[in-house]
Amino acid sequence: MRKAIVLRAVLSAGLLLTATTVGLTEAAADGTSTPSTATAARQAPASDDLLSAMQHDLGLTRTEAAGRLAAETAARQVERSAKRAAGHSYGGSWFDATSGKLVVALTRTGTRKAVEATGARVTLVQHSERQLNATMKRVNALHAPIGVAGWHVDPRNNSITLDVVAAHQQDNDVRSFVARARKAGPVTVSRTDHTPRTLAAGTVGGDPYYTGNVRCSIGFSVSGGFISAGHCAQPGAAVYGWDHTYIGNFQGSSFPDNDYSWVNVGSGWWTVPVVLGWGTVSDQLVRGSAEAPIGASICRSGSTSHWHCGTVLAKNETVNYSEGAVHEMTKTNVCAEPGDSGGSFISGDQAQGVTSGGWGNCSSGGETWYQPVNEILNRYHLTLTTA
Repeated sequence: MRKAIVLRAVLSAGLLLTATTVGLTEAAADGTSTPSTATAARQAPASDDLLSAMQHDLGLTRTEAAGRLAAETAARQVERSAKRAAGHSYGGSWFDATSGKLVVALTRTGTRKAVEATGARVTLVQHSERQLNATMKRVNALHAPIGVAGWHVDPRNNSITLDVVAAHQQDNDVRSFVARARKAGPVTVSRTDHTPRTLAAGTVGGDPYYTGNVRCSIGFSVSGGFISAGHCAQPGAAVYGWDHTYIGNFQGSSFPDNDYSWVNVGSGWWTVPVVLGWGTVSDQLVRGSAEAPIGASICRSGSTSHWHCGTVLAKNETVNYSEGAVHEMTKTNVCAEPGDSGGSFISGDQAQGVTSGGWGNCSSGGETWYQPVNEILNRYHLTLTTA
């Protein structure tokens, strides 16, 4: 199995020589990398295997999967222009899979026509994104008990949604936290039966990287190395590859508060813009890091549970792990298991983030959070390796 994966990676690397001659990537103003229009027009929307995986995990027909990917690509482009058009009245946005359109929340009607001209649908709300983010910041400043699983900016509810563990909802410290959070601004309380946990694992077989007695998964190739989760190791820790040969060291790591890291690569190892499909799908080339909206489909690759797909449920979520809170995470309904930490979240051919933690497993299902990739790139001044 490993030999086949390595062969596919080498073949993918060879294909890059051709790919780079027919299209250039362009850097967006916010530092993300997106395909040029000419390049995007020449690229197929998805491989046959990726469409099959979406059919299996999202319950779609083949035609629906292909159509959804095309609609999500358009929504990513619309989101930027719609946000600019909305200005201070912007209240957030999300992808509506039923209509195939981006929905934009507005606090004022004055910008409605300009936003609709971008191709987005509009809904009116009371609170702007700036107001919601300010509330989020105030809630983040509170100390949360373990009975509060997390909280996030929820543009569809136009509030901050608190996820309270059902078994602890009557605990005095939980009730006190909820009361203080409500004073911070618009807050909605939601119940969950699950407590989030990180997804590192003790050393076992597979196709991971190892540090000490911990196994995690590679996220994305960057200039000089790769990015992954911060809870996998501290700066300076040595890293060993799937064959236990030395790769490099953790150059930077942050956890909790954040959950990201980067590792330098040397000693005969090299980096390619490839996410492993583990035989479920073909290995996927990475062509940029344009952020997918809430509601978009997304897939994850990790060394334990391999390849699974789902949708983006929420952004700007604070996850309250037992080790401490981690901020500005994205929540998905993609399953994951111990050892998948640090692995790749990708939407189409656009890198989204590295796996942090979650609840559940890939037999019964669950939810998983990731740290957005562009935040990591900006923090360490790294450049994503793209095809």
